[in-house]
Amino acid sequence: MPVRPPPRPHRGDVLLAVVGLVAGVLLWALRGQVHLGGPVLRPAWLALLPLAVTAGCEALRRSAPAVALAVGTGAFAADCVIGSVLVTVLMFTDLGYAAVLYGSPRTARVVPAGAVLASVAVTVAVAAAGHAPDALPAGIGAALVTVVPAWTGLVVRQHRDTAAAERLRAERTALLAEQTALLAELDRRDAVAAERARMARELHETVAGHLSAAAIHSTGALAVGGAEGPALEALRVIRENSVAGLAEMRRLIALLRDPDAPAEEAAAPALDALDTVLDRAARTGSGDGLTFTLDDRRGPCPLPAPVELAAYRIVQEGVTNALKHAAPGPVRVVLRRLPHALAVTVTSRYAERPGPRAPGSGAGLVGLRERVALLSGRFRAGARGDRWRVSAVLPVAAGAEGDQGWA
Repeated sequence: MPVRPPPRPHRGDVLLAVVGLVAGVLLWALRGQVHLGGPVLRPAWLALLPLAVTAGCEALRRSAPAVALAVGTGAFAADCVIGSVLVTVLMFTDLGYAAVLYGSPRTARVVPAGAVLASVAVTVAVAAAGHAPDALPAGIGAALVTVVPAWTGLVVRQHRDTAAAERLRAERTALLAEQTALLAELDRRDAVAAERARMARELHETVAGHLSAAAIHSTGALAVGGAEGPALEALRVIRENSVAGLAEMRRLIALLRDPDAPAEEAAAPALDALDTVLDRAARTGSGDGLTFTLDDRRGPCPLPAPVELAAYRIVQEGVTNALKHAAPGPVRVVLRRLPHALAVTVTSRYAERPGPRAPGSGAGLVGLRERVALLSGRFRAGARGDRWRVSAVLPVAAGAEGDQGWA
């Protein structure tokens, strides 16, 4: 088993030892010795030996506190016999303090108890030596040098340990909260994935099935022949819309099953495809006297994908509403690029009708309003005179004002 090298002294402790040694030598040179009782040995320079040893122990006060206190105690005893230097006493008290604060738990328990016993022993020894009047002062002095530093270190250590325990408890609590939040997020994602899978199944098994049936029957009717005029055109429109609906349904199902699917597998419709939407609407609404025109003033700058998709859906829903409710006349779609937004407007003739040409759920405009709100835009829909107007302004830059460009 490899032998671990002894820990290196702390830089601050080394500096403290050097300062204590220099200060002690200066005090000794100025005759700053304090006689703590007993004969003072000569020559006087012998007092520098305990000072040097105690200073050396100061350098080890954190790296080896128990060893430093043990050696320092011997040096302090020698100092009391030789003729004490005040700095030696101060450094010894710091050794007792550091042994309790930085030492092992066992050292922290033994040193304060040993300091109390040492103070009592000094008091009893002085009294037994026939110096009863000096016994109490001697005990108090011993307590000041040993008990006070040791118990001060014990109090500081207890506060430090308490703070460390509280910090550890707070870290554990934060970690537990983080783990709980992570588990909750995982549960939420699992729930969302399960719901998306359920919706994909429902769309595939119900809506897509009906659209497939419409496409198959309309294709079959066209293949059989026999339809002429408006009936033939209606069959073609039914087939085109059902096939387009199936393609859109496949895209939605792919997105529901895998939100991270490649763009080519779940491509969102683009505004460049509006001509197809309007051509299809023109064929569908021709029998009701509806005409459709597109005024595209977007310019060459590309639009963010969410904005382009939202604009496409607004036009799509506006055209669908016109096919259901509009009076005979023109239906005009306008796309206009503003400095920081895209304005989308769909207008048609408005007149009171006994009912729509086709049934609807009435949720289309609600969905558009929610879609525009997600982009921090503005949306309006309603009648103005003899015109029905669906308008939206979609910001395309951070901080863009959503109320620009209302016409």
